[in-house]
Amino acid sequence: MRVLLIIGTVAEILLVVGVLAWYLNQVAGSLHRTAEQLADVTWGVRAVETQTARIGPGVTRINGQLATIAGALAGVAGLAEAAGAAAPAASAAPAKASGRRPRTGG
Repeated sequence: MRVLLIIGTVAEILLVVGVLAWYLNQVAGSLHRTAEQLADVTWGVRAVETQTARIGPGVTRINGQLATIAGALAGVAGLAEAAGAAAPAASAAPAKASGRRPRTGG
């Protein structure tokens, strides 16, 4: 009986080790496939990086021009407000001078 238990225990140990080896082999294969896919992704990212490297200097130049335009907008807005304030006064003067009443819709 004791020999039978020892043989059973050894068989179970061998079975567990065999199953673990099989699972580890499956995991290793999955990791290998993942590594191959990551290599493809890395190649693609480097290709995109190479193709977009020329954008950086252009963006810097455009940002400088936009900063200049943004600085000028305050002055332009002030001129537009001044022109807007002067426009009602200028258009009201000819209406009073003509002596006519403005037309109403209808």
